[in-house]
Amino acid sequence: MRRRDFIKMIGGAATTWPAIAWGQQGERIRRIGFITPLAADDPGAQRRKEAFLQRLHELGWTDGQNIQVIYQWGATDADRIRQSAAELIALAPDVILAQGSSTVGWLQQATHTLPIVFVAVIDAVGAGFVDSLARPGGNITGLTNFEYGFSGKWLELLKEIAPDIRRAVVLRDTSIASGSGQLGALQGIASSLGVELRPISVRDATELKKAVVEFARSANGAMIVTGSPLAIVQRKLIVTLAATNKLPAIYWDRAPVNDGGLISYGADLIAQYQQAASYVDRILKGEKPADLPVQAPTKYELVINLKTAKALGLTIPPSLLARADEVIE
Repeated sequence: MRRRDFIKMIGGAATTWPAIAWGQQGERIRRIGFITPLAADDPGAQRRKEAFLQRLHELGWTDGQNIQVIYQWGATDADRIRQSAAELIALAPDVILAQGSSTVGWLQQATHTLPIVFVAVIDAVGAGFVDSLARPGGNITGLTNFEYGFSGKWLELLKEIAPDIRRAVVLRDTSIASGSGQLGALQGIASSLGVELRPISVRDATELKKAVVEFARSANGAMIVTGSPLAIVQRKLIVTLAATNKLPAIYWDRAPVNDGGLISYGADLIAQYQQAASYVDRILKGEKPADLPVQAPTKYELVINLKTAKALGLTIPPSLLARADEVIE
Protein backbone atom coordinates (compact mmCIF):
# COMPACT_ATOMS: atom_id res chain seq x y z
CA MET A 1 0.00 0.00 0.00
CA ARG A 2 1.38 3.41 -0.93
CA ARG A 3 1.84 6.00 1.80
CA ARG A 4 -0.64 8.37 0.13
CA ASP A 5 -3.31 5.68 -0.03
CA PHE A 6 -2.63 4.70 3.57
CA ILE A 7 -3.11 8.29 4.74
CA LYS A 8 -6.38 8.45 2.83
CA MET A 9 -7.46 5.21 4.47
CA ILE A 10 -6.68 6.57 7.93
CA GLY A 11 -8.56 9.77 7.12
CA GLY A 12 -11.51 7.83 5.80
CA ALA A 13 -11.54 5.68 8.91
CA ALA A 14 -12.18 8.76 11.05
CA THR A 15 -15.51 9.27 9.34
CA THR A 16 -16.40 5.66 8.57
CA TRP A 17 -15.64 3.79 11.77
CA PRO A 18 -17.81 5.89 14.10
CA ALA A 19 -20.74 5.10 11.83
CA ILE A 20 -20.14 1.36 12.11
CA ALA A 21 -18.82 1.33 15.66
CA TRP A 22 -22.10 0.09 17.14
CA GLY A 23 -23.92 -3.07 16.20
CA GLN A 24 -27.65 -3.64 16.12
CA GLN A 25 -27.65 -4.35 19.86
CA GLY A 26 -25.63 -1.23 20.65
CA GLU A 27 -22.39 -3.18 21.01
CA ARG A 28 -19.14 -1.76 19.71
CA ILE A 29 -17.76 -3.51 16.65
CA ARG A 30 -14.40 -5.06 17.52
CA ARG A 31 -11.48 -4.85 15.09
CA ILE A 32 -9.13 -7.77 14.38
CA GLY A 33 -5.85 -7.36 12.51
CA PHE A 34 -4.85 -10.27 10.26
CA ILE A 35 -1.30 -10.34 8.87
CA THR A 36 0.26 -13.15 6.82
CA PRO A 37 3.23 -13.59 4.46
CA LEU A 38 0.95 -15.25 1.92
CA ALA A 39 -0.72 -13.35 -0.92
CA ALA A 40 -4.46 -12.71 -0.86
CA ASP A 41 -5.00 -14.99 -3.86
CA ASP A 42 -3.00 -17.90 -2.42
CA PRO A 43 -5.40 -20.88 -2.08
CA GLY A 44 -3.77 -21.97 1.18
CA ALA A 45 -4.12 -18.49 2.64
CA GLN A 46 -7.79 -18.42 1.72
CA ARG A 47 -8.42 -21.82 3.36
CA ARG A 48 -6.77 -20.65 6.57
CA LYS A 49 -8.65 -17.36 6.54
CA GLU A 50 -11.97 -19.16 6.06
CA ALA A 51 -11.18 -21.61 8.87
CA PHE A 52 -10.40 -18.66 11.14
CA LEU A 53 -13.59 -16.79 10.25
CA GLN A 54 -15.73 -19.93 10.50
CA ARG A 55 -14.49 -20.67 14.01
CA LEU A 56 -15.06 -17.05 15.02
CA HIS A 57 -18.60 -17.31 13.64
CA GLU A 58 -19.20 -20.42 15.76
CA LEU A 59 -18.07 -18.41 18.77
CA GLY A 60 -20.52 -15.60 17.99
CA TRP A 61 -18.39 -13.22 15.91
CA THR A 62 -19.30 -12.33 12.31
CA ASP A 63 -17.19 -10.13 10.07
CA GLY A 64 -19.17 -7.04 9.05
CA GLN A 65 -21.59 -7.37 11.97
CA ASN A 66 -19.89 -7.37 15.37
CA ILE A 67 -16.27 -7.61 14.15
CA GLN A 68 -14.24 -6.01 11.38
CA VAL A 69 -11.20 -7.93 10.12
CA ILE A 70 -8.37 -5.78 8.70
CA TYR A 71 -6.11 -7.75 6.34
CA GLN A 72 -2.44 -7.33 5.51
CA TRP A 73 -1.30 -9.82 2.84
CA GLY A 74 2.09 -10.68 1.39
CA ALA A 75 4.31 -9.52 4.26
CA THR A 76 7.56 -11.40 3.50
CA ASP A 77 10.60 -9.11 3.38
CA ALA A 78 11.60 -6.91 6.30
CA ASP A 79 10.42 -3.64 4.74
CA ARG A 80 6.99 -5.01 3.85
CA ILE A 81 6.52 -6.62 7.26
CA ARG A 82 7.54 -3.43 9.04
CA GLN A 83 5.15 -1.36 6.91
CA SER A 84 2.27 -3.81 7.38
CA ALA A 85 2.86 -3.96 11.14
CA ALA A 86 2.92 -0.16 11.39
CA GLU A 87 -0.29 0.16 9.39
CA LEU A 88 -2.13 -2.35 11.54
CA ILE A 89 -0.98 -0.80 14.80
CA ALA A 90 -1.95 2.69 13.59
CA LEU A 91 -5.50 1.39 13.14
CA ALA A 92 -5.54 0.28 16.81
CA PRO A 93 -7.28 -3.10 16.46
CA ASP A 94 -8.42 -4.94 19.57
CA VAL A 95 -6.22 -7.93 18.73
CA ILE A 96 -3.86 -9.00 15.92
CA LEU A 97 -3.52 -12.48 14.41
CA ALA A 98 -0.01 -12.94 12.94
CA GLN A 99 1.61 -15.82 11.06
CA GLY A 100 5.31 -16.56 11.35
CA SER A 101 8.27 -15.53 13.48
CA SER A 102 9.35 -12.66 11.23
CA THR A 103 5.94 -11.03 11.43
CA VAL A 104 5.65 -11.44 15.20
CA GLY A 105 9.16 -10.05 15.66
CA TRP A 106 8.31 -6.78 13.93
CA LEU A 107 5.00 -6.48 15.77
CA GLN A 108 6.75 -7.03 19.07
CA GLN A 109 9.14 -4.17 18.32
CA ALA A 110 6.25 -1.89 17.41
CA THR A 111 3.90 -2.50 20.35
CA HIS A 112 4.02 -3.86 23.89
CA THR A 113 0.34 -3.30 24.55
CA LEU A 114 -1.81 -4.53 21.65
CA PRO A 115 -2.73 -8.21 22.11
CA ILE A 116 -1.11 -10.50 19.51
CA VAL A 117 -2.01 -14.11 18.77
CA PHE A 118 0.47 -15.97 16.58
CA VAL A 119 0.38 -19.13 14.50
CA ALA A 120 3.20 -21.10 12.83
CA VAL A 121 5.95 -19.83 15.14
CA ILE A 122 8.97 -21.98 16.00
CA ASP A 123 10.51 -21.76 19.49
CA ALA A 124 8.53 -18.81 20.84
CA VAL A 125 10.59 -18.76 24.05
CA GLY A 126 13.96 -18.79 22.25
CA ALA A 127 12.75 -16.03 19.93
CA GLY A 128 11.91 -13.89 22.97
CA PHE A 129 8.21 -13.60 22.17
CA VAL A 130 7.08 -15.11 25.49
CA ASP A 131 8.64 -15.69 28.93
CA SER A 132 7.50 -19.31 29.01
CA LEU A 133 5.00 -21.51 27.21
CA ALA A 134 2.81 -21.88 30.29
CA ARG A 135 2.91 -18.19 31.28
CA PRO A 136 3.67 -15.96 28.26
CA GLY A 137 3.84 -12.91 30.49
CA GLY A 138 3.37 -10.13 27.93
CA ASN A 139 1.02 -9.09 25.14
CA ILE A 140 1.79 -12.11 22.91
CA THR A 141 0.62 -15.73 22.88
CA GLY A 142 -0.41 -18.30 20.30
CA LEU A 143 0.46 -21.63 18.72
CA THR A 144 3.86 -23.09 17.91
CA ASN A 145 4.67 -25.24 14.88
CA PHE A 146 7.32 -27.49 16.40
CA GLU A 147 10.52 -27.47 18.41
CA TYR A 148 13.87 -27.54 16.62
CA GLY A 149 14.46 -31.21 17.41
CA PHE A 150 11.43 -32.08 15.29
CA SER A 151 13.45 -31.20 12.17
CA GLY A 152 15.37 -34.46 12.41
CA LYS A 153 12.16 -36.33 11.58
CA TRP A 154 12.32 -34.94 8.03
CA LEU A 155 15.66 -36.55 7.33
CA GLU A 156 14.51 -39.83 8.87
CA LEU A 157 11.46 -39.86 6.60
CA LEU A 158 13.56 -39.12 3.54
CA LYS A 159 15.79 -42.09 4.36
CA GLU A 160 12.72 -44.30 4.60
CA ILE A 161 11.56 -43.24 1.15
CA ALA A 162 15.00 -43.13 -0.51
CA PRO A 163 17.47 -45.25 1.51
CA ASP A 164 20.29 -44.54 -0.95
CA ILE A 165 20.51 -40.81 -0.31
CA ARG A 166 23.90 -39.67 0.94
CA ARG A 167 23.57 -35.91 0.50
CA ALA A 168 20.78 -33.43 1.26
CA VAL A 169 20.44 -29.78 0.43
CA VAL A 170 18.74 -27.86 3.26
CA LEU A 171 16.70 -24.82 2.20
CA ARG A 172 16.46 -22.28 5.01
CA ASP A 173 15.85 -18.58 5.61
CA THR A 174 19.09 -17.17 7.02
CA SER A 175 17.39 -13.98 8.19
CA ILE A 176 15.40 -15.68 10.96
CA ALA A 177 16.76 -17.47 14.02
CA SER A 178 14.67 -20.56 13.36
CA GLY A 179 16.55 -21.07 10.09
CA SER A 180 19.75 -21.80 12.00
CA GLY A 181 17.90 -23.71 14.72
CA GLN A 182 16.33 -26.17 12.29
CA LEU A 183 19.63 -26.66 10.46
CA GLY A 184 21.38 -27.36 13.77
CA ALA A 185 18.86 -30.07 14.64
CA LEU A 186 19.35 -31.68 11.22
CA GLN A 187 23.13 -31.58 11.60
CA GLY A 188 22.77 -33.34 14.94
CA ILE A 189 21.24 -36.41 13.29
CA ALA A 190 22.74 -36.35 9.78
CA SER A 191 26.01 -38.16 10.55
CA SER A 192 24.22 -41.05 12.26
CA LEU A 193 22.16 -41.51 9.08
CA GLY A 194 25.17 -41.23 6.79
CA VAL A 195 23.98 -38.01 5.13
CA GLU A 196 26.03 -34.92 4.33
CA LEU A 197 24.09 -31.63 4.50
CA ARG A 198 24.49 -28.51 2.38
CA PRO A 199 22.56 -25.42 3.55
CA ILE A 200 21.19 -23.01 0.94
CA SER A 201 19.36 -19.72 1.53
CA VAL A 202 15.86 -19.28 0.10
CA ARG A 203 16.00 -15.48 0.12
CA ASP A 204 17.34 -14.97 -3.42
CA ALA A 205 15.46 -16.94 -6.09
CA THR A 206 18.25 -16.66 -8.66
CA GLU A 207 20.92 -17.90 -6.27
CA LEU A 208 18.57 -20.62 -5.05
CA LYS A 209 18.11 -21.97 -8.57
CA LYS A 210 21.84 -21.89 -9.27
CA ALA A 211 22.75 -23.65 -6.02
CA VAL A 212 20.17 -26.42 -6.40
CA VAL A 213 21.18 -27.15 -10.01
CA GLU A 214 24.83 -27.34 -8.97
CA PHE A 215 24.02 -29.61 -6.02
CA ALA A 216 21.94 -31.97 -8.19
CA ARG A 217 24.88 -32.72 -10.53
CA SER A 218 26.08 -35.37 -8.08
CA ALA A 219 24.10 -38.53 -7.36
CA ASN A 220 22.19 -39.70 -4.28
CA GLY A 221 20.91 -36.24 -3.35
CA ALA A 222 17.70 -35.06 -1.68
CA MET A 223 16.14 -31.82 -0.47
CA ILE A 224 14.83 -30.69 2.92
CA VAL A 225 12.74 -27.51 3.00
CA THR A 226 12.72 -26.08 6.52
CA GLY A 227 9.95 -23.94 7.94
CA SER A 228 9.86 -20.28 6.95
CA PRO A 229 7.39 -17.85 5.37
CA LEU A 230 9.60 -17.49 2.29
CA ALA A 231 9.64 -21.25 1.74
CA ILE A 232 5.85 -21.19 1.46
CA VAL A 233 5.76 -18.08 -0.72
CA GLN A 234 8.36 -19.61 -3.07
CA ARG A 235 6.98 -23.15 -2.85
CA LYS A 236 6.10 -23.50 -6.56
CA LEU A 237 9.65 -22.58 -7.56
CA ILE A 238 11.06 -25.02 -5.00
CA VAL A 239 8.73 -27.85 -6.08
CA THR A 240 9.73 -27.25 -9.71
CA LEU A 241 13.43 -27.29 -8.84
CA ALA A 242 13.02 -30.58 -6.96
CA ALA A 243 11.13 -32.19 -9.86
CA THR A 244 13.40 -30.90 -12.61
CA ASN A 245 16.54 -32.01 -10.79
CA LYS A 246 15.08 -35.36 -9.65
CA LEU A 247 15.51 -34.63 -5.95
CA PRO A 248 13.27 -36.37 -3.40
CA ALA A 249 12.11 -33.48 -1.20
CA ILE A 250 10.35 -33.16 2.13
CA TYR A 251 8.52 -30.04 3.32
CA TRP A 252 7.38 -28.70 6.68
CA ASP A 253 3.91 -27.80 5.37
CA ARG A 254 1.45 -29.67 3.16
CA ALA A 255 0.91 -26.81 0.69
CA PRO A 256 3.93 -27.74 -1.50
CA VAL A 257 2.73 -31.36 -1.67
CA ASN A 258 -0.61 -30.15 -2.98
CA ASP A 259 1.44 -28.37 -5.68
CA GLY A 260 3.39 -31.50 -6.64
CA GLY A 261 5.95 -31.90 -3.84
CA LEU A 262 6.81 -35.40 -2.65
CA ILE A 263 6.11 -35.48 1.08
CA SER A 264 5.39 -33.20 4.03
CA TYR A 265 5.38 -33.65 7.76
CA GLY A 266 4.27 -30.85 10.02
CA ALA A 267 1.53 -29.17 12.01
CA ASP A 268 -1.98 -28.75 10.63
CA LEU A 269 -2.12 -24.99 10.02
CA ILE A 270 -5.86 -25.06 9.35
CA ALA A 271 -6.32 -26.39 12.88
CA GLN A 272 -3.94 -23.72 14.19
CA TYR A 273 -6.01 -20.94 12.67
CA GLN A 274 -9.12 -22.44 14.25
CA GLN A 275 -7.42 -22.62 17.65
CA ALA A 276 -6.15 -19.07 17.19
CA ALA A 277 -9.73 -17.93 16.65
CA SER A 278 -10.59 -19.35 20.07
CA TYR A 279 -7.80 -17.30 21.64
CA VAL A 280 -8.95 -14.17 19.78
CA ASP A 281 -12.44 -14.80 21.15
CA ARG A 282 -11.14 -15.08 24.71
CA ILE A 283 -9.10 -11.88 24.36
CA LEU A 284 -12.10 -9.99 22.95
CA LYS A 285 -14.04 -11.17 26.01
CA GLY A 286 -11.45 -9.75 28.39
CA GLU A 287 -8.70 -12.31 28.93
CA LYS A 288 -5.07 -11.28 28.55
CA PRO A 289 -2.43 -12.94 26.33
CA ALA A 290 -0.13 -13.11 29.37
CA ASP A 291 -2.50 -15.63 30.94
CA LEU A 292 -3.14 -17.79 27.86
CA PRO A 293 -0.52 -20.57 27.51
CA VAL A 294 1.25 -21.07 24.22
CA GLN A 295 -0.08 -24.25 22.62
CA ALA A 296 1.93 -26.89 20.78
CA PRO A 297 0.40 -29.13 18.08
CA THR A 298 -1.29 -32.25 19.39
CA LYS A 299 -0.93 -33.97 16.01
CA TYR A 300 1.31 -33.73 12.96
CA GLU A 301 0.19 -34.42 9.40
CA LEU A 302 2.03 -36.77 7.05
CA VAL A 303 1.05 -36.15 3.42
CA ILE A 304 2.50 -38.12 0.48
CA ASN A 305 2.15 -37.44 -3.25
CA LEU A 306 2.25 -40.84 -4.99
CA LYS A 307 2.27 -39.30 -8.47
CA THR A 308 5.47 -37.45 -7.64
CA ALA A 309 7.00 -40.56 -6.09
CA LYS A 310 6.39 -42.49 -9.31
CA ALA A 311 7.89 -39.69 -11.39
CA LEU A 312 11.04 -39.92 -9.24
CA GLY A 313 11.13 -43.71 -9.54
CA LEU A 314 10.49 -44.21 -5.84
CA THR A 315 8.42 -46.89 -4.16
CA ILE A 316 6.86 -45.70 -0.93
CA PRO A 317 7.13 -48.36 1.80
CA PRO A 318 3.69 -49.77 2.75
CA SER A 319 4.42 -49.03 6.40
CA LEU A 320 4.84 -45.33 5.56
CA LEU A 321 1.68 -45.25 3.44
CA ALA A 322 -0.23 -46.76 6.34
CA ARG A 323 0.95 -43.93 8.61
CA ALA A 324 0.03 -41.17 6.14
CA ASP A 325 -2.84 -38.84 6.95
CA GLU A 326 -3.39 -38.25 3.25
CA VAL A 327 -2.07 -39.88 0.08
CA ILE A 328 -2.41 -37.85 -3.11
CA GLU A 329 -2.88 -40.12 -6.11
